[in-house]
Amino acid sequence: MTHSESEHAVWAGRKVVVAVSGGIACYKTAALVSHLVKAGSKLRVLMTQAATHFITPLTFQSLSGKPVLTSIWEAHDHQDSQHIGVARWCDLLIIAPATADIIAKLANGICEDVVCLVACALPRNTPVLLAPSMNAQMWANAVTQHNIATVQQVLKYHTVGPEEGWQACRTTGAGRMSEPDAIVEAAAALGRAEGTCER
Repeated sequence: MTHSESEHAVWAGRKVVVAVSGGIACYKTAALVSHLVKAGSKLRVLMTQAATHFITPLTFQSLSGKPVLTSIWEAHDHQDSQHIGVARWCDLLIIAPATADIIAKLANGICEDVVCLVACALPRNTPVLLAPSMNAQMWANAVTQHNIATVQQVLKYHTVGPEEGWQACRTTGAGRMSEPDAIVEAAAALGRAEGTCER
């Protein structure tokens, strides 16, 4: 099997939700969504209101071919509550970028946006992958590290990155979101390890 054939075997028909929170690394998420769609996944995109200030929902709608949820009050194609319908449908949730703010909300069960609401409503066996992205000092902050430990140990979420390098704040350090290929590989490995649950 070629690389593209093996990748298609991993992703074909897999129901993936990509959730986007408000950080400059949003531009990388467009490439991530494009990659997963081309690999054959069934994909939906969620965005926080903050994320829409960095990249438009239309960009992700064009790439995914599906409406993009940006509000807890929207309802597109589920008879039950939209966040419940998306959570039940989802085989894998990827949050990229996962900002300090969204990680804090997830760790503390704060459900004031569509991303956290869907994450909270996921069945317990649904894997979640976070791709953290923030300023190096924010990443090193003791509260952020506590929140990361909480989502990993209590919620059993998985993480990829962050990487070290040049940041939008014109400093160098840990906090760069992993590149789309690395996120795809981490998600694929997660799927191979845990399998998916068809709903």
